Amino acid sequence: MSPVFPMLTVLSMFYYMCLRRRARTATRGEMNSRRAIESNTRALPINVEIVQYAKEVLDFSSHYGSENSMSYTMWNLAGIPNVYPSSGDFTQTAVFRTYGTWWDHCPSARLPFKRTPPTFCSQDYVELAFEEPVYPTAVHILETYHPGAVVRILACSANPYSQNPPAEVRWEILWSEAPTKVNGPQARQFTPCIKQINFPTNLIRLEVNSSLLDYYTELDAVVLHGVKERPVLSLKTSMIDMNDIDEDEDEEKYGCGMDTLNKQFSIVTLREWPTNGYFDKLPYELIQLILSHLTVPDLCRLAQTCKLLYQHCCDPLQYIHLSLQPYWARINDTSLEYLQSRCTLIQWLNLSWTGNRGAISVSGFSRFLKVCGSELVRLELSCGHFLNETCLEVITEMCPNLQELNLSSCDKIPPQAFNHIAKVGSLKRLILYRTKVEQTALLSILNFCSELQHLSLGSCVMIEDYDLIASMMGAKCKKLRSLDLWRCKNITESGIAELASGCQLLEELDLGWCPTLQSSTGCFTNLARKLPNLQKLFLTANRSVCDTDIEELAANCTHLRQLDILGKKM
Repeated sequence: MSPVFPMLTVLSMFYYMCLRRRARTATRGEMNSRRAIESNTRALPINVEIVQYAKEVLDFSSHYGSENSMSYTMWNLAGIPNVYPSSGDFTQTAVFRTYGTWWDHCPSARLPFKRTPPTFCSQDYVELAFEEPVYPTAVHILETYHPGAVVRILACSANPYSQNPPAEVRWEILWSEAPTKVNGPQARQFTPCIKQINFPTNLIRLEVNSSLLDYYTELDAVVLHGVKERPVLSLKTSMIDMNDIDEDEDEEKYGCGMDTLNKQFSIVTLREWPTNGYFDKLPYELIQLILSHLTVPDLCRLAQTCKLLYQHCCDPLQYIHLSLQPYWARINDTSLEYLQSRCTLIQWLNLSWTGNRGAISVSGFSRFLKVCGSELVRLELSCGHFLNETCLEVITEMCPNLQELNLSSCDKIPPQAFNHIAKVGSLKRLILYRTKVEQTALLSILNFCSELQHLSLGSCVMIEDYDLIASMMGAKCKKLRSLDLWRCKNITESGIAELASGCQLLEELDLGWCPTLQSSTGCFTNLARKLPNLQKLFLTANRSVCDTDIEELAANCTHLRQLDILGKKM
C-alpha cells in the first residue's frame, strides 16, 4: 500500500481535531448534512438593527420591594430608564432581596447541595419580554448602584406573546461569567460580548449572584439590540453544526437543550470491553466514593463506558442528594421518568426553577414523587410555577418523612392548597416567601406542625391578622429558631409580645419594613429582654428605633451578629 494513505489518514484526523477545537468556541449554527464554515465575508448591512426596552417583566425569584408597590421591585425593569445615568439608591430601580455572604451564615442558612457544577453560581433571576423577536446583536444592562451582580444572560425560543405554545422551549446562553468584584458603586452600562444564536427571541433572562457586593445591586433597564433576519457571520464568528460533532464541550458546560440530558439519562447500550481495568480491583464502596464527586451529567456519561461503571452510576446511593436546579432549562417529564429508578432512596431533592412553561406537568411530578418520595426529607421547589393543589396533596401523601419544604415565589399555587401542608407534622423548615398562603391555612399549619424551627412568611400579603399568627406561633411553635416576617403590614406590639414570650429559642428575626411596629410601645425593648439568643435582627426602615432600643439589645442580646436598622430617622 502506498505510504500516501497513512499520511492522508493522519491529516484527516488532524483536520477533524481542528474542527472540533473550533466547535468548542464557535457560535452554534444550523447545517443540513455536513460541517461547514461560512464565508469569510463580514455581515452585510441588509438588516436594520432594532433597539427595544423590555415591555414586561414576566417572572423573577425575589425582590426587595413589596408585592403591592413599585418601589425597589423587579417591575421597574420594564420600559425606559428611570434613573440612569444617575448613580445612587433610588426606589424606581429593580433590587433583589439579598447581597453579600451574610445570608449564608445566619441561623436560617440551608446546607448546600453537593455536586453543584462550578459553572452554576446563579442565586436569583428575572425574565423580561420584549415586543419584537430578533436575533440578538447586543444586550445593554443599565446598572445604577453597586454593579457587577449579573453572571448569566439567556435567550428563549418561546414567544411569550404567541397564541400557540411551541412544541419545544429552548434556552440558549448568550453570555456567562463567574462573579467579579467591581470597584465602586457608580452607575454603568454593562454590555458583555454575547454569542449569536440561530433563533429569534423576545424573551431574555438575567441571572445574578450578589455574593461579592457590599450593598444591594440596583438595575434600571435592559436594552435588547437585534435584527429581524438572521445575520450572515464572518469567519471570526464562524458557524459549525454542533449536532454534527459529538460531546461538544460547550454543550457539556453550558448547554440548555433538553434532548442532550435526556439522552444521557436514557442510554443503556454499553460498549463491550474484555475487562473493566483497575476498577475490577477496587472495593465497591471506594468506587462509590470516587463517583460521588461527579456532577449528574458526568455520571450519565460515565455510565456509558462499561457495565461495572454503569452499575455504579445507576446505584440509588449516588442520588441520596440530588439538585437539578443547575439544569433547570433541560429538565422535563422525560428527565424525571429516566431518573425514577435511580432516585428510590433520595432524601434531598432540589427542583427549584424547573418545570416552567409546561416542561414538567402535574402528572409527571406526581408520578416521580409516588416512586421516589417515601424517603424525602428535604424538597426545594422555589419558583416552581407548575405546582398546583394536586401537587401539594401528592407531596403530603407521598413524603411522610418530609422535614424541609421550600415554596419560595411559587405564586401560582392557589390559597386553599396550602391547607394540605398541615398534614406534614414532621416539618422543621417551611419557606412560603411570596406565596398566596392565607390566614386560615397558616393557622392550621402552625397548629399541627409544632416541630417547626425555621419559618419564612416574607411578603405574604394575603394574611389579614399577623397578631393572631404570632399568638399561634407563641403557643404552638416553641422550637422556632428563625422567623421571617419581612414586609408584614399589620403586626403590632401585641403580636410581638406573644411571640417573644412563647418562642424564646429564636436566634433570627426579620421585622424589616413592618410599619405598624412603634418603639414607643416598648416592643423592641421587650424583644431584647425576652430573646437573649438573637444572632440576627432586622428592623429595616422602622423610623421609630431609638437609642434605648439599641442599648437594650446591646445589654441583653450578647450573641447578636447582624443588626439592620437602615432607614431610621435618628
